[in-house]
Amino acid sequence: MKVIFLDDVKGKGKKGDIKEVPTGYAQNYLLKNNLAKEATKSSISELSGQKKAQDKKAAEVLAEAKKLAEFLAKEDTVVEIKAKGGEDGRLFGSIPSKQIAEGLKKQFKLKIDKRKIELENPIRTLGYTKVPVKLHTEVEGIIKVHVVEE
Repeated sequence: MKVIFLDDVKGKGKKGDIKEVPTGYAQNYLLKNNLAKEATKSSISELSGQKKAQDKKAAEVLAEAKKLAEFLAKEDTVVEIKAKGGEDGRLFGSIPSKQIAEGLKKQFKLKIDKRKIELENPIRTLGYTKVPVKLHTEVEGIIKVHVVEE
C-alpha cells in the first residue's frame, strides 16, 4: 500500500515522503495513529502543491536575506553606539550583541535577532569593529559598528 507520511516515522520515512509499506502495517499502525495517509491521486497532487508553496516561500526568505546583506554592506550603514570610555580607548563595560541589535533597530529600523549576530566576545574598545551576522543558512553579512565615547 502506498502512503504519504504526515510525520517522521523512524526507520520508515520522513514527513512528506511517499512510500510503499505493507498493507497491514499501514492500516493497523500508520493510518490509525495519523502518522500517514493513503496516497491517492488527489493527496499526491495536494502534497506537490504544498511543496511548491514551501519552495516559493523559502526563495522569498532567501531573497530578503540577500537584500538585507547588501544593505549592511553599504559604506553608510554604520551602527553608532555611545559608551563611557576610559584611557587608551578602552570602555567601562562592553558592547554585547543585544546592544548592536537595538542600535540597528533604532537607527535603521532593521530587526535582526541578537542570536544571529556572531560576536565571539563583546566589544571592549572604542572605534570601528566589523561584526559578522548570519542572516540565512546561505547568506552572511557584516555589520559595521562604530563605538564612540559619551
